[in-house]
Amino acid sequence: MTTVIVIIPALNEAGNIRQLVEEVCATAPVDVIVVDNGSTDSTAQEALEAGAKVVSEPRRGYGYACAAGVAEARNADVLIFLDGDHSFAPSDLPSLLAPINEGRADMVLGSRALGYIEPGAMLLQQRFGNWLAARLTNILYGLSITDLGPYRAVRKELLMQLDMQEMTYGWPTEMIVKSAQRGARIIEVPVSYRNRRFGQSKVSGTVRGTLLAGWHILGVTFRYAWRPE
Repeated sequence: MTTVIVIIPALNEAGNIRQLVEEVCATAPVDVIVVDNGSTDSTAQEALEAGAKVVSEPRRGYGYACAAGVAEARNADVLIFLDGDHSFAPSDLPSLLAPINEGRADMVLGSRALGYIEPGAMLLQQRFGNWLAARLTNILYGLSITDLGPYRAVRKELLMQLDMQEMTYGWPTEMIVKSAQRGARIIEVPVSYRNRRFGQSKVSGTVRGTLLAGWHILGVTFRYAWRPE
């Protein structure tokens, strides 16, 4: 039987994380690892009470949190990455898993562009930046994707071959472009994207966060195009 582990990086997601973990556990037969990325609220406690295993990674950065989750998921066959703000729907999880379970894909990306985006969930600059990054990725790496979003499923065997280096916002993009360079089978499925229920986004909630994320994503997109795998 395939072992699936959902990794949820979380920074100050009290009010979101409990319901998110509960919904994930009710949706599919998976284990959940929540990586507390230096929260100052009750994120870790709520995640534990909801049934997740909690790992602490005090070094701030999305990539650091994801890497800590991967290190803990020692017995996994498939990993799913899901943001802790409850903006993505756990109900889409089976759609992400199906192509891998059916032997059709090595990585499945959840595409907001192909799915439903709740009004106000993505600002205009986010939509444009995501479209631009996806277009550049398609041109440079021979892909045909519409979204570089973080909600995705990947075979752990593939991920462990990638030697991931981007420890901040560039982690999801690095995973895509390095997988493409290795000839991995990458497909997309539609996913829903909603406004976060509590708190402020670390990316779109501030101008600094938006600019930093865009800078790292575009930098990674170009950087690895001229690095042979």
